Amino acid sequence: MIKRTFEELKAYNAPGHYNMTAMRIHGKEETGAEKFWVGVSTFLPGGGAEYAYEDNPLEKVYYVLEGEMTVTDKQGTKYMIHKNESISFSPNEGRYLINDTNKPATMLVIINYPESK
Repeated sequence: MIKRTFEELKAYNAPGHYNMTAMRIHGKEETGAEKFWVGVSTFLPGGGAEYAYEDNPLEKVYYVLEGEMTVTDKQGTKYMIHKNESISFSPNEGRYLINDTNKPATMLVIINYPESK
């Protein structure tokens, strides 16, 4: 059993993301978790993530802790996720992500690790 506190988390650079802070809570390096990692991402107003391509084989779940985020799929369909709502992504499903509001938004992020061959 491993307990982690917010104060001990360290920010890291999330490629393709902007105007945000990403911190990993649990993962291989942090706690030895081998199947998935959990992080918290805080997006400033106007912050987001560039399009994540369909060739990403990982499943993802975003759960909004505070604020709201807009997620746009490849076809241009927009999904607004608010506090206490979540959205999940199948493997190889692309998305854009942006905070279109004037308040910060914080999300819990859960992503599996790729299968080892």
